Amino acid sequence: MTNLERLQAALRASNLDAMLLIDPKNRFYITGFHSSAGAVVVTREDAWLFTDSRYIEAAEQAGAGKFHVGLNDRDHPLGDLVRGVIRAAGVRTLGGEEQSLSYADYLAYSRAVGMDLVPAQQLVMDLRASKTEEELALMRQAQAITDRAFDHILTFLRPGVTEQEVAAELVYSMMKGGAPRMSFDPIVVAGKRSSMPHGEPGDNPLRDGDFVTMDFGCEYGGYCSDMTRTVAIGHATEEMRKVYDTVLQAQLAGIAAAKAGVTGQSVDKAGRDVITAAGYGDCFGHGFGHSLGLDIHEAPNASPAGLRPMPENCVCSAEPGIYLPGKFGVRIEDVIVFRKDGCEILTKSPKELIVV
Repeated sequence: MTNLERLQAALRASNLDAMLLIDPKNRFYITGFHSSAGAVVVTREDAWLFTDSRYIEAAEQAGAGKFHVGLNDRDHPLGDLVRGVIRAAGVRTLGGEEQSLSYADYLAYSRAVGMDLVPAQQLVMDLRASKTEEELALMRQAQAITDRAFDHILTFLRPGVTEQEVAAELVYSMMKGGAPRMSFDPIVVAGKRSSMPHGEPGDNPLRDGDFVTMDFGCEYGGYCSDMTRTVAIGHATEEMRKVYDTVLQAQLAGIAAAKAGVTGQSVDKAGRDVITAAGYGDCFGHGFGHSLGLDIHEAPNASPAGLRPMPENCVCSAEPGIYLPGKFGVRIEDVIVFRKDGCEILTKSPKELIVV
């Protein structure tokens, strides 16, 4: 069953006649076609993609036998095209993307199509939460590019190299490895700055005895990878080794608890309990992990607020950390797939403490 067919089945099981998709990621998810502008209308039995002259030829080729394609231009505004389709199809209830659209755009599209949009984006997001095997294959490719970048960066790290130079080298390595773009701007923080979970790389040089935390990922086929490794430069103190091992044991505990049907909260607790027992409970402020796919941050999450059962084939990060302001921080992150009897780890890079 294609993603379009899955959404149509979800519409038939709901009180909606159709769904209007404006968000580029949702449009791609349903049609498999990338464009920076346009709209997709999905009814219970049919679908239309509207786009402009920049994409129309490619859209017609992509849509052949799958969905209708229409040209959006000055004489044919999106609102008019959508309104014509939903009237012809007898649509009475039309779902909209309340999570992606601004309030002003949400109201504007309601006026343009002559019908109030029903908040219904969760219908699509629930489908996106459970990945197909085709999606997982693309995510494995993205993660493989990221793993190779980590292998390379280990040969690049040395005292005197700056955080910004490490970040640039990671981007270069991933793009050279086949990634068209990054999932997000890399986080590279060293020494005392490694206690900042989302610190931006700067001109701070790596020094002997530093921890350097690198959080990075790329896209492949539209799907994201994400990983974090913390590496010691030159040597690591006993305290650094203790904290690193605590984070690693916490990550392994959370991964061991991860399987389809358990709540994100329970996975988070398994990892958090290890950190708390070691006396660092106040030094782990974020959640254990977040879902990812077409976006780097999706839902559901493995966090204290994660009360939803994690669906089968949900892809989630596993990234506990300990952050000691004024000293250093450690985070270790893999990407995992929730399966019926456990989880599959997509990240293949080593996790034992590496000293370069």
